Amino acid sequence: MQLTETHRPTLDQALDAIRSRAYWSPHPEHPKAYGETGAADGLEAYKALLGKRFELDQPGTDGWTGGEVSPYGPELGVEYPHPDLEVLLPAMRAGMAAWRDAGPETRALVCIEILSRIGARTHEFAHAVMHTSGQAFMMAFQAGGPHAQDRGLEAVAYAYQEQTRTPAAADWSKPQGKRDPLELRKAFTAAPRGISLLIGCNTFPTWNGYPGLFASLATGNPVLVKPHPRAVLPLAMTVRVAREVLAEAGFDPNLVALAAERPGEGIAKILAVRPEVKIIDYTGSTSFGDWLETNARQAQVYTEKAGVNTVVIDSTDNYKGMLSNLAFSLSLYSGQMCTTPQNLLVPRDGIATDAGHKSYDEVVADLAAAVDGLLGDDARANALLGALVNPDVKARLEAASALGEAALASREVTNPEFPQAVVRTPVIVKLDGARKYWDGAEDEAAYLSECFGPVSFAVAVDSTGEALELLRRTVRDKGAMTVGAYTTSADTERAVEEVCLEESAQLSLNLTGGVYVNQTAAFSDFHGSGGNPAANAALCDGAFVSNRFRVVEVRRQA
Repeated sequence: MQLTETHRPTLDQALDAIRSRAYWSPHPEHPKAYGETGAADGLEAYKALLGKRFELDQPGTDGWTGGEVSPYGPELGVEYPHPDLEVLLPAMRAGMAAWRDAGPETRALVCIEILSRIGARTHEFAHAVMHTSGQAFMMAFQAGGPHAQDRGLEAVAYAYQEQTRTPAAADWSKPQGKRDPLELRKAFTAAPRGISLLIGCNTFPTWNGYPGLFASLATGNPVLVKPHPRAVLPLAMTVRVAREVLAEAGFDPNLVALAAERPGEGIAKILAVRPEVKIIDYTGSTSFGDWLETNARQAQVYTEKAGVNTVVIDSTDNYKGMLSNLAFSLSLYSGQMCTTPQNLLVPRDGIATDAGHKSYDEVVADLAAAVDGLLGDDARANALLGALVNPDVKARLEAASALGEAALASREVTNPEFPQAVVRTPVIVKLDGARKYWDGAEDEAAYLSECFGPVSFAVAVDSTGEALELLRRTVRDKGAMTVGAYTTSADTERAVEEVCLEESAQLSLNLTGGVYVNQTAAFSDFHGSGGNPAANAALCDGAFVSNRFRVVEVRRQA
């Protein structure tokens, strides 16, 4: 394989991008960029996977398991190899030495070849993501395809940068006056920790999975992929491509393997405490993330958990743009993103805007109207909302209206192509930051818990100052992947920045155009900070990769 000639320029560009933080992507995000027959070929390739066994030819298969049902209705009917861990884990370790000795550059280039082959099949992957996550096709295509591939490549670039920070060899000479100098020859090797366990998520199996997968693989570690039971196919496809590339490059394909689980098996808990597992990447609930951090003591654990994302609305010089931007942010993928805003903090006396003073009630009513207008056409609503990923989201949505007055009620949308899909528009509930409600609890009991899905709370506060204190407490106690703010005041802007700097939260200010608080760009934006309870790592930075390997030194007498 001519990896250097083919992929070294891409690696160099990725290294430049993470240094400059400028926009760059080698993966086209428009479906037409993949050829005239790309869409049809991808759909046919996806259909060819359905209703049969997904062969991987990995050791230790002791049976078959499956059961995925698309959020759009159809059963996928795919069966995956179930692993005998006593056979598979030793087989994964067998190829580590050769993969380690290949060095950081070769590992990076092999990883880029894997991503390149995945990229060529983006249409196929898009259907797999769509029918396991419930994302609408265009979002599945972009977020599950080129954006996920970008995040994987970003992790490869950081891994290469961190591993090459130390030279491979050095001559050391210490003068001894009249005596001969002390001389040593020193070699430094980036040594992998061991097997890396990727615990996939249901909503963004590739976007959330690729950073950890490629960070570990590029630093020399075998990767065992344990997908979410409802979203196995996209990661199984990824494993198959990785194994093919590794074998063609002369490495052990068992450096990447799949661990699909039987219903109710809980294989993630079993794997997480295995002594062979030295690294864990996890996206999902806070409860299991906390369990991993507490119990997987032998592993370096990277978690992205729940958070309560907040937008402070103080004032704006583009009222219409603010409403439009927020409406899109609340609607995209039915709010089933870890970055979607949940709490909108609005002073109860209202805000100053370019359209005149707007009361709290007017702001909330106008935002509700903006969401309603955006989703009023069912075809557009389906393209933005996708489908609810599981019954738990639907239950939370239906329960939210009982928490307060609904400024915007959720409505059912029919998807004519997939009539079994559960599609719902967002609900916006009005809550008071200081009021007790019917069951005697404080409103904050509702808005200070993550309500994952198309649910937002418009929280009335006494002042912007109170909003900032509530923001600080929310991020500190509950965590946040994103924070947004709208203000025309330089003092307020600085105050919001200070809260986010002190509490380690990523901030977006005064977004009124085509960039949204719940979207991040690889090579430029950091997804999470690792500094608040929502996540203990950022995607992607040096800290995300540097502890996946250790530098081992060998000294020889010169």
